[in-house]
Amino acid sequence: MILEEKDLAGLKIPQHVAIIMDGNGRWAKQRHMPRTYGHAKGAKVLEQTLEDCDSLGVKYLTVYAFSTENWSRPLQEVQVIMNLFRDYLVSAVDKCMRNNVRCMVIGDRTRLSPDIIESINNLENATKDNTGITFIVAINYGGRDDLTRAVKKIAADVQAGKTGPEDITEQMISDTLDTRTIPDPDLLIRTSGEQRLSNFLMWQLAYSEFYFADVHWPDFNKDELLKAFEKFSKRERRYGNIK
Repeated sequence: MILEEKDLAGLKIPQHVAIIMDGNGRWAKQRHMPRTYGHAKGAKVLEQTLEDCDSLGVKYLTVYAFSTENWSRPLQEVQVIMNLFRDYLVSAVDKCMRNNVRCMVIGDRTRLSPDIIESINNLENATKDNTGITFIVAINYGGRDDLTRAVKKIAADVQAGKTGPEDITEQMISDTLDTRTIPDPDLLIRTSGEQRLSNFLMWQLAYSEFYFADVHWPDFNKDELLKAFEKFSKRERRYGNIK
């Protein structure tokens, strides 16, 4: 049941929510449908979740759309997911402009098709001045890959004499990651009952609160989102200190 308005008033809304959208394939299998059907349904749920987060006051929403490991899935499934990206990246421009949403894409783009890269650039450029919720989509993203690329960049700067080993700090590493302009997530939500990071934002989630929902992603809704926020509201975030 959705929380009453009086309960929402006392709810702590996380500034930045990250979501691992898990369970599309299993949801479809339970309905004797192909896994691709689950991905299509999950894409619609994502659009609604973005609207819900925006209406509740979330400032940043980051979703794990396609990992560096997902290329190993069946070719047809990968093609369907890429086509969903194509459709979304084009249609999102008008929707985001109407709703004042700023869009960003993180991950290694070098393996993506040129038309997808072009659509990403168009979407980011069109929405860069919007002042509402920032929507970050992780495509061909891996936490280890993010860190590896950052380390290579810092190592190149050291080799070029732009910085020294003694100058390397946690802040420098953070400022070299794909998420350098984004605050770390306050809350990570993972659906489908799994309880692992799966190589998602491994550096950035160091002090985030975790919430694991038992429902598959296509069944995720505002009620489930509010359950996560309710649990978050009861957590005491100490960041290693004593309060």
